[in-house]
Amino acid sequence: MDLSVLSSYGSLLLLGVLTTVKLLVISAVFGFALAITVAFARLSTNPVIARVSKAFTEVIRGTPLLVQIYLIYYGVGSLFAGWPALRDSVLWPFLRDGFWYVAFALVISVGAYVGEVLRAGLRGVPKGEIEAARAMGMRPSMIARRVWLPRAIQILLPTLAGETVMLLKSTALASTVAVMDVLGAANYIRAQTLRTYEPLLAIAVIYVVLAFVIERAFGRLERRVPVRMPR
Repeated sequence: MDLSVLSSYGSLLLLGVLTTVKLLVISAVFGFALAITVAFARLSTNPVIARVSKAFTEVIRGTPLLVQIYLIYYGVGSLFAGWPALRDSVLWPFLRDGFWYVAFALVISVGAYVGEVLRAGLRGVPKGEIEAARAMGMRPSMIARRVWLPRAIQILLPTLAGETVMLLKSTALASTVAVMDVLGAANYIRAQTLRTYEPLLAIAVIYVVLAFVIERAFGRLERRVPVRMPR
């Protein structure tokens, strides 16, 4: 094993790390926002909203993420490519980039998986806390925003940390549609140097470091999520 072969590809690996982190942040932020919507929709007393959200989660959770990426990239991407108006628009530089299709697939995946986790967390919040908030005159929207959701997140932070680490590893699928993430960079190095273990060992270390940072960040958050009650 000769790790010196990686010295010429430091900038490529750095680019891959930045792409992976960007994918992770975008899909985590927008996916979590979608997950909150899905969780409350699943608990809705409106049967139509509840059934639509349930169907969404079952379809997304029941199909492999790689299949979803292929359907979005090759299916939707091909449709966009067939519209001359889109090809001539300012959106085309984004619509032809596989990065955004992978990001969209990851967002809906996070929305479905974390939405179910949040639904369980919301149902696990002690009813006494909700009743106390109502007794203090809080409106339903305020209860959800200031008590119910923060309390559920506080309960679920260890689980959400695990989901985020899983999301980090899922970003590796971006390389299947020619996105130069960490794994894509490793594959390029393997093709250029005909060395297998060195680039794979390098990205394994990168993923371990990123996962460690995520775990530490969530560990700190566990002590800092407030449950605010009006005075």
